[in-house]
Amino acid sequence: MLLLGIDIGTSSIKVSVVDASNQQCIASYRYPEHQETAISAPHDGWAEQSPNMWWEHVQKAILGLNSLKSHNPLDIQAIGIAYQMHGLVVVDKSYDSFRDAIIWCDSRAVEIGNKAFTDLGEEAILSSHLNSPGNFTASKLAWIKDNEPEVYDKIYKVMLPGDYIALKLTGSISTSISALSEGVFWNFKDNELSETLINYFGFDPSFIPPVYPLFSEHGYVAKSVADRLGLKEGIPVSYKAGDQPNNALSLNVLQPGEVAATAGTSGVIYGVSDQLIYDRLSRINTFAHVNYEKEDPKLGVLLCINGTGILNRWVKDQLGAGLDYPAINQLAAEVPLGSGGLKILPFGNGAERMLENKVLGAQLVNLDLNKHYHKHVFRACQEGIAFAFRYGLDIMRENGMKPQVIRAGKANLFLSELFTEIFVNATNVPIELYDHDGSVGAAIGAGIGAGIFKSPEEAFHLSKPIKIIEPSATIDYEEIYGEWLAILHKQIG
Repeated sequence: MLLLGIDIGTSSIKVSVVDASNQQCIASYRYPEHQETAISAPHDGWAEQSPNMWWEHVQKAILGLNSLKSHNPLDIQAIGIAYQMHGLVVVDKSYDSFRDAIIWCDSRAVEIGNKAFTDLGEEAILSSHLNSPGNFTASKLAWIKDNEPEVYDKIYKVMLPGDYIALKLTGSISTSISALSEGVFWNFKDNELSETLINYFGFDPSFIPPVYPLFSEHGYVAKSVADRLGLKEGIPVSYKAGDQPNNALSLNVLQPGEVAATAGTSGVIYGVSDQLIYDRLSRINTFAHVNYEKEDPKLGVLLCINGTGILNRWVKDQLGAGLDYPAINQLAAEVPLGSGGLKILPFGNGAERMLENKVLGAQLVNLDLNKHYHKHVFRACQEGIAFAFRYGLDIMRENGMKPQVIRAGKANLFLSELFTEIFVNATNVPIELYDHDGSVGAAIGAGIGAGIFKSPEEAFHLSKPIKIIEPSATIDYEEIYGEWLAILHKQIG
């Protein structure tokens, strides 16, 4: 019995087929294959992508997967979707997406969210919604209402990126408590849709799709879609989750105290709690985890760094002509710890929530034109990203999350042995690496939602780390991290 997972990433779409009998990935395909999807930035601080482009790329990815001839697509029994979080997709009554999505790293709505935070009372909002409205989905919708009334007037439903792809597959619109909490549309104290924010912003409550359990059947693949993609008509889309809750699922991070990390375009530390945790400065965010239930709440506590892998890609593109990532990692490893005094702040991808929504920009500090070469920049980049993770982890520790081990997929920056070593020794927390990624997690989630697995525990009973990296007794980053931290504090002011 086969399961299909779709991961709607910022830079590409990845799809994987998993054999439910052994939870092993049979085949994967990424589209675009040899480049990364662009982000449109019509103005400073804006970030948009076309939902119809996502759908086009999903179809090409599934057809590319079929072309591998590794499986019979008609044997697929359920589909799961993971997606970039916090994006705003709007559709009209014909279910057409008529405006580009305002995606996760867009900063235009920060001031709208901050004003709502003040007007509604910071303590009242944090204790009930666990987050400031910030630049999350609700605030982005308020920006459209204020600045694009002709768009707002055409809206029939608002949704997140994964909801839209499920709509295109099935013709059905739905959402979940987890998805609503991503947009700060959910009141955790009252365990219901937030009348507070909806009334404050003056939204039409009918914009919100029907709310289904996250692990449930959100619709069935339409015949026209099935015929086009070689799938069986009527199979369910039985799981939809944001990329970070889904990553945690894929790493079997489901119980309080367990922690996952990712280091893709953005970097995330994601821990599970059964407490209504919130940070008074809203530097970390708390959402309903994939296994959240009103009677048994499991919360995902998320620390996001917008500028991680995107910085590594930028450095590669600008300074690594003709080099691939393994070659860059090898050159970086030739440079001693500390990068010869060169420091990089990686915050060049919009407002950083962990820096109280400040926009610092990425910065290269202490450059010596007589002693620093491209390999110093390569290492300083990876050190700066790891130090940003350490800074964020310390914020999570302030709020009661104290991980003894962090689980991560062997992907993106964790493919770099150097970065992994820096991360472990800068944070002083061991890493367990797994051979899972978002699309595999989405496929397994589909199996849970369709009842093919009786529980998440059954779905992951065969999951084992492929490598465990412990902190070294001979590598000490504290002094160098302290120097980096002093530069960051000076910039923050």
